[in-house]
Amino acid sequence: MLCALLLCGAGAAQAQVDLSGLDRDMAGPRAQVLVLGSAHLAEHADGDFDPATLEPLLARLAAFAPDVITVESISGVECDFYARHPARFPSDAVGRYCPDTGPARDATGLDVPAAAAAVEATLRDWPEAPTPAQRRRLASLFLAAGETDSALVQWWQLPAAERRAGDGLDAALVTQMRRREASPNESRQVGARLAARLGLARVHATDDHTGDNVDIPADRMDAYAAALYGAWETASAQLEPINARADALAKSGDMLALYRYMNRIDVRQATADGDFASALRVAASQPWGQMYVAGWETRNLRMVANIRATFAARPGARVLSIVGASHKPWFDSLLGQMQGVDIVDVDQVLGPDGDAPVDPAAEPGEP
Repeated sequence: MLCALLLCGAGAAQAQVDLSGLDRDMAGPRAQVLVLGSAHLAEHADGDFDPATLEPLLARLAAFAPDVITVESISGVECDFYARHPARFPSDAVGRYCPDTGPARDATGLDVPAAAAAVEATLRDWPEAPTPAQRRRLASLFLAAGETDSALVQWWQLPAAERRAGDGLDAALVTQMRRREASPNESRQVGARLAARLGLARVHATDDHTGDNVDIPADRMDAYAAALYGAWETASAQLEPINARADALAKSGDMLALYRYMNRIDVRQATADGDFASALRVAASQPWGQMYVAGWETRNLRMVANIRATFAARPGARVLSIVGASHKPWFDSLLGQMQGVDIVDVDQVLGPDGDAPVDPAAEPGEP
């Protein structure tokens, strides 16, 4: 009988502590967090990306007036961590995710840890109206710290005539900046450009790959890849039209329409089902799908923790998180569980997609 009772208890739903109302009587303002699911612009650029096409999107985001902007880039400190642990992180991870800080180290004399400390010290006493020399110096520190997106935030706030060598920026670093400012990358063209427009000092790099490097034996890697590609192939009928529509909008130059489309809830639901649900249906004898999804969930948890840390000391902050669109459902869910945090409806900022299906239950006049 005792055994039966134990088994019954194991199968019953466990009572949960309800955390949803802890902030009901919270003192002070609530943070407003907007998660913008983004295209990876480099995938649509075809070598002729025009930053001006993003202007309608930037105008909408500027009206939201974020005072914290996070982007899907790896921080310089994390890249330094990768480089110091080559047995844990393959060397190609550093090259794939991390900029070469060597030229900035040569120009400033600072390695990543020293430059990161110098950045924080500089920002603690950052004036309201920095001089061009101060901006050039901070840009050089950001480059040495591996924070290239934030370096662009400072670069773009310089008058055109002041975007030159000096104060820590040598000719090689100026060449880097000019190359990066034209690159089709959403962390730069949306995040850094918007931060510069709003007069912010930086963007926050919050991507994380410390927990999604699933340990697959070399002799099983082909089986792992075959299982996942096979699972995704079963969902191609629902995913291919979505990808084709996104690509067509990008090529048309209507980037606001692209972002409206990519943030639609039905598009995000179909994408999550086609990617992750299909992976979870891979045969249990080869649990590759579960391993893949576990890595994805770990990455999202750590990214959201990084985002939460950016406004932990800023109650009531207005936060814009720019991230690949597949992350958005996880970000909305996880950040929405944080105390004192409200998730902003992206439709209220971008406006609804004109091609979106109409909800028959909506009242007249509602999107």
